Amino acid sequence: MPGMHLMGLAPAFRYGKFHEAEIEFIKAGKSKEAVLMYVHNQDWDAAQRVAEAHDSDSVADVLVGQARFAFDQKEYQKAEAFLLRAQRPELAVKYYKEVTMWSDAIRICKEYIPNKLEQLQEEYEQETIKKGTKGIEGIVEQAREWEQSGEYVRAVECYLKVKETNNLALMEKCWMKAAELSIKFLNQDKTLEVIQTLGPRLIEIQKYSAAAELYLNMDLIKDAIDCFIGGEEWNKAKRVAKELDPRYEDYVDQRYKEYLKNQGKVDSLVGVDVIAALDMYVERGQWEKCIETANKQNYKILHKYVALYVTHLIKEGLTEKALNLYVQHGAPANTQNFNIYKRIFMDIINMPDKNTADAYRTWADLRDVLFNLCENLVKSSEASSPAHEEFEQMLLISHYYATRAASLGVNQLDTVAAKLSISLLRHTDIIPADKAFYEAGMAAKAIGWENMAFIFLNRFLDLCDAIEEGNLDALDHSDFQDTDIPFEIPVPIKQHILDDKREEIRDWVLTVSMDQRVEQVLPTDERDTYEASLLAVNTGIHSLPCIITGYPVLRNKIEFKRHGKAANKDDWNKFLMAVKTTHSPECQDVLKFVSQWCGGLPSASFSFQ
Repeated sequence: MPGMHLMGLAPAFRYGKFHEAEIEFIKAGKSKEAVLMYVHNQDWDAAQRVAEAHDSDSVADVLVGQARFAFDQKEYQKAEAFLLRAQRPELAVKYYKEVTMWSDAIRICKEYIPNKLEQLQEEYEQETIKKGTKGIEGIVEQAREWEQSGEYVRAVECYLKVKETNNLALMEKCWMKAAELSIKFLNQDKTLEVIQTLGPRLIEIQKYSAAAELYLNMDLIKDAIDCFIGGEEWNKAKRVAKELDPRYEDYVDQRYKEYLKNQGKVDSLVGVDVIAALDMYVERGQWEKCIETANKQNYKILHKYVALYVTHLIKEGLTEKALNLYVQHGAPANTQNFNIYKRIFMDIINMPDKNTADAYRTWADLRDVLFNLCENLVKSSEASSPAHEEFEQMLLISHYYATRAASLGVNQLDTVAAKLSISLLRHTDIIPADKAFYEAGMAAKAIGWENMAFIFLNRFLDLCDAIEEGNLDALDHSDFQDTDIPFEIPVPIKQHILDDKREEIRDWVLTVSMDQRVEQVLPTDERDTYEASLLAVNTGIHSLPCIITGYPVLRNKIEFKRHGKAANKDDWNKFLMAVKTTHSPECQDVLKFVSQWCGGLPSASFSFQ
């Protein structure tokens, strides 16, 4: 009877007579209790024996119990074996997790319950993130294990999850390992996904070259180029474009230009885009550098920037410096430059204190630039145009001013200087009239030509009044009838002569007028015409102006090879003699210019016939 057997259990169990108790349990049909008795007393062999013989359902329980005990004793391999025999791998995973043996937990999970692996992996990653650096090391270790076991997808995912900002080197190493494994072992789509994930990450930590190399592995040429550009590795960017996809060469060049501009590296920009570099020099006000660089380019480029610089200088009131640029670089016959040339001319003829020997260089530079311009105009489509004729007039006027300045430095040429000032009066439709009449009057006064001095200075005073009134309506032209001094002239925009000088002239004119010691008539010559006039009153014959004085060339003349160029023999000889006796460099320069302008000098140095 089962009940009778159970009654005999108590004494046997109480006194540790487990074998007798086992027999009684089995007789009573309670073999499971016998198993549990042995489990409770950790007699694993006996428990296993009874379970296998009498209660197969308890075999697994015995193995689990043994495993739990083994885990507590840190006999992990033995415990794992028990649980696997019990077909309880989930418990092996659980126990390994409890002792933070994640790699073993993942190993068991992967092999026996793979459907739980992803969940376990996420759980592990969350745990490692909580633990910080040690956790990162765990991820790296797990990634290596995946890699070693051939689980490349999981290894890559693990490596990608390394985000340790305190250890950029480790992070980069893991990412590059992920890329390497992807390229070697994963399919094209997955590899592309990995590279497109890693590229921006590497760029963020400024590993541009590494990112570029990854993109190149996937033939992502544009992305690779952008990486090299981001890392300022311009030569690599250019080489990739040139060798792998020439369509991007212009793109790289453009980006490089922008970079150089933004960085202000103008000198480097010169070799890539000289126009952009020149424009940047202009923006920065580095004009000298701009012109120096432009001078190494073609003539057209040079003169574009010369014109810009000249315009800037004129606005700054530095016209003489502007003029010097054209002295250095020549004056091209560009129609767009015409207003610049005119402005330079007008600025200089309006400058004060230029009626001196010291002003020679300024006048000579203006003359030389205009001569160069006119020579260029002859060879251009503008030859013989109204503009060309206007510049020829400016050249003539500049030559007169330059020759006058040279003559002012030589005592024996005082009459030449005076004649030049008087000749300039026929150009008062271009040059400021008040200034011209003042200079002519003072020059005539200085050499004792009081009639002319009185008339010119009186006209000067009338012009000063007209400037104050803003019109020339009240001017009396009777003194200049039958001369080539123009009546229709522009009103000077300002008084060119200072107040105290004007008052001195008023006093002198009044004194001379009251003394009645001069005849208010301009001197005439053999033509019965005002002696400085090129146009004969009675015949209408137009004489050539002397290239030395501007006076009309009549009987005794020197002719030059160039048509329309002549000199009065007396004035020419006087000038040559002054050069010979004084060795004036300014007068020598005048002769040099005359030789160029007139097609050479006469064969004889002096002519006394």
